Amino acid sequence: MPRSRATLVIATLAGLLLASLLTAGGAAAKPAKFTRYVALGDSYTSGPLIPVQRADPAGCARSTSNYPSLLAKRLHVRSFTDVSCGGAATPHMTSPQQVAGGVNEPQFDALRRDTNLVTVGIGGNDHNVFGSIVGVCPALRESDPTGSPCKEHFTVDGVDTLKQATIDIGTRVEHVLDGIHQRSPRATVLVVGYPRIAPPTGTCPAILPFADGDYTWVDSVEEALNDALAKAVADDGRASFVDMYPASLGHDACAGKKAWIQGKDASEVAASYHPRLSGMKGVAGQIKRDLARSARS
Repeated sequence: MPRSRATLVIATLAGLLLASLLTAGGAAAKPAKFTRYVALGDSYTSGPLIPVQRADPAGCARSTSNYPSLLAKRLHVRSFTDVSCGGAATPHMTSPQQVAGGVNEPQFDALRRDTNLVTVGIGGNDHNVFGSIVGVCPALRESDPTGSPCKEHFTVDGVDTLKQATIDIGTRVEHVLDGIHQRSPRATVLVVGYPRIAPPTGTCPAILPFADGDYTWVDSVEEALNDALAKAVADDGRASFVDMYPASLGHDACAGKKAWIQGKDASEVAASYHPRLSGMKGVAGQIKRDLARSARS
């Protein structure tokens, strides 16, 4: 074969091989196409006071700009159902929840066999973990502003009762995952962790009115809750955990303009101790990154 023709053949084959590799690489990196997405969860999913609020029912405080809504738009899903509801706990996956303005039906009712993406953010209301922190700790600050009176209040016979409660919450979330898999066996299931409320160091009593020593304790309780959720996912073996704890570092309620979480005073666009729109964007972004990373692996 003449040298010029051989060179042309080799160049053509090399080009075809390169094109094949690029195509294969692109296909491997392309995220899965999700067509039917269902969002389950509590108020950290629903987004109370974040505009614009849905009225189905109003008591669920479900925002059209919560992280499931933002994620659905970014993924261009064909069907999106958000049944998250403020105050929801794990029993509300299978039982109706009475709220202002009506009833939120069991959240599992939204699941179908052809649902192929499910996010669930649940657990903080079980055993009233979050409610105990924001309902009790501020009132105890005056008794010992530089100590840790809230930690002491919830420590009984040397046992931190809130951290102890997170162990059972993890078990409950495992049961939730079993229920999701049964109803939507082909779905990608993501358990979304809770973003930081308190900073790991420092204080901001005008925003988070905790005693100085209780900041690190509150942070450790929330970390224990997230660890319990992560363990439930690991034990389940089929779902994935979206870890918002490292992602939200520097975005706690004390972080000023960078905060993802509102402090004690509600605003017109965020409920007290709940995510702001910036927090919802942060969660949606982390989920999207996790999905893309999973597609590449």
